[in-house]
Amino acid sequence: MGDCLFCSIVSGKIPATIVHETDKTIAFRDVNPRAPVHVLVIPKEHIDSLLAIKASHADIIADIHQVVQAVARQEKVDEKGFRMVVNNGKDSGQAVGHLHYHVLAGRKLGWPPG
Repeated sequence: MGDCLFCSIVSGKIPATIVHETDKTIAFRDVNPRAPVHVLVIPKEHIDSLLAIKASHADIIADIHQVVQAVARQEKVDEKGFRMVVNNGKDSGQAVGHLHYHVLAGRKLGWPPG
């Protein structure tokens, strides 16, 4: 996707503070953090949203979850807790049309969200 913000980060055209990377995913700090720890984990392959995931993406989704675990440990929030959020669609707050997982931590997170 030529005009996708996250694809531009994956390709290196737009800088980001990368905290973890695999051959399938990249994790970087959110530029507008909503918590002391706010990391985005995205697939390197462009996938529009949760609804665009196919069975062939299973290895990417597994990698994303393993990266979330690694980020939680690296940021030292694995013991106290963290939240993983995926917004899907405009009404949910999905601002970039590229599948992405928010890892939020470092403060008490309220429930229900939103």
